Amino acid sequence: MTTQRPQPTRRPRPFGRALCAMITPFTATGDVDLAGAQKLAAHLVTEGCDGLVLNGTTGESPTTTDAEKTTLVRAVREAVGDRASVVAGVGSASTRHTVALARAAEAAGADGLLVVTPYYSRPPQAAVEAHFLGVADAVGVPLMLYDIPGRTGTRIEPETMLRLAGHPRIVAVKDCAYDLLGSTKVIAGTSLAYYSGCEELNLPLYAVGGAGFVSTVANVAPRTLRAVLDAFDAGSTAEAARLNGVTLPLAELMMASGLPGTVTTKALLDALGLPAGPVREPLQSAGPERVGALVAAYEAMRAGQ
Repeated sequence: MTTQRPQPTRRPRPFGRALCAMITPFTATGDVDLAGAQKLAAHLVTEGCDGLVLNGTTGESPTTTDAEKTTLVRAVREAVGDRASVVAGVGSASTRHTVALARAAEAAGADGLLVVTPYYSRPPQAAVEAHFLGVADAVGVPLMLYDIPGRTGTRIEPETMLRLAGHPRIVAVKDCAYDLLGSTKVIAGTSLAYYSGCEELNLPLYAVGGAGFVSTVANVAPRTLRAVLDAFDAGSTAEAARLNGVTLPLAELMMASGLPGTVTTKALLDALGLPAGPVREPLQSAGPERVGALVAAYEAMRAGQ
């Protein structure tokens, strides 16, 4: 008689487990391709994503207008209905601007808001805390805090995160801090749902109590990335590790080879016949040699599943 070992009880996942940091498709003339965004969103949900994060770094938020951001949220909400959560990136360097973006995204149908640490001005921790609390107080939907000091210049320190966890609408974190110790400390001490924002940490963070991932690579490999979590939840840690290893060469080529993830993702999506289009300047499209390497890595990943 085979005895199944009980699986650990996992904390709530307010936006699902497998979230894609979705690109923003553009037309050949550089306009937002709303029909393409709806097609891609529906495809990603069918392929296993239970959440979509719009208007983030991968979505080229620095070069899209406020109106484009809001229109994109509305279009994707219409496309996926209640089959997946829609989280809207609303972060900016200004608290006032962030609040305005947050209210617009909520009105457009977002289930939650991704709010990044204010960048460039490098506010001290008390100001970082006040910023997030101000946004949370201004809306009626939950927040996912985005901790990515490599881009913003400012960390959300673990002690600050522990205090912010007391707000009823601050429920999750997209973790790009590369501090597994600090993240584990907050996971252990709060009910915050931690989502890995770095592909190489998807499985390690999940193993210590994380909620899942917000992944750029999920634009092209949603089913494979989700399979890692499925295997872990089923108690097959060896299979989870194997599948995780299968994804790493493609993830490394997309995210750590000198080109921004937005560029590599759009290049590969175009090659796969999915909506993407060009990137907006100052970003520039990948060359033919890189596109060929991406396709080869993608095919190798598919063969190794």
